[in-house]
Amino acid sequence: MPGNNLTLPETGPAEVQPVQPNLWEILKVWLKIGVQSFGGGSSTNLLIRNEFIYKRGWLSEEEHLRFWVLCQLVPGINLIALTILIGKKLGGAAGIALSLAGMLLPSAGITTLLAVGFSVIQGWSPIQAMLKGLTPATAGISLVVAVQFANPLFRRAKKEGPIPVAISFFIIGGGAFAVTFFKLPVVSIFIGGAIIGGLAFGSGFLNRPKKNIS
Repeated sequence: MPGNNLTLPETGPAEVQPVQPNLWEILKVWLKIGVQSFGGGSSTNLLIRNEFIYKRGWLSEEEHLRFWVLCQLVPGINLIALTILIGKKLGGAAGIALSLAGMLLPSAGITTLLAVGFSVIQGWSPIQAMLKGLTPATAGISLVVAVQFANPLFRRAKKEGPIPVAISFFIIGGGAFAVTFFKLPVVSIFIGGAIIGGLAFGSGFLNRPKKNIS
């Protein structure tokens, strides 16, 4: 109607602002992950992504991917390094301490109990059969995590075009080929990927603004 100025809501996905949790919430989430972290690195990484990215929005997929890449550059257990980085971002020094406690204490206690029990029943044929089923289940979880890691690459393809994504997949395929057929050390794969990434993405050519064709 005349005289009424109506403002229509904007369409499209709203930008979600990151939530800053308190220390108690950080500890609760890590305790939950520590209790459930069966199946090795892939399953634990999936739990971390589900809790911090998808359920609570405390991290973005890009932040998690950047943290995970940094963890590959240091020796030691990658999940502990990832726990430290996430704890530092969310709660500083106290966040690091609570994150490590929540992650390690429950899993260490459960692992000790399982190790004692498994030494008694490891020869049972039903246990051996169950262990054969765990291997493909773990592989399935690893596949899910790999697909989630690829999501930022596909978003980059929409934003920057296909060339950066093609370079990323070239590094992925080249690294897999080098490890499989040439048995190269893992450190050399990371160094090679870093050099190719520095040359390709640091030259400024791929970051040039696209010209509008009128």
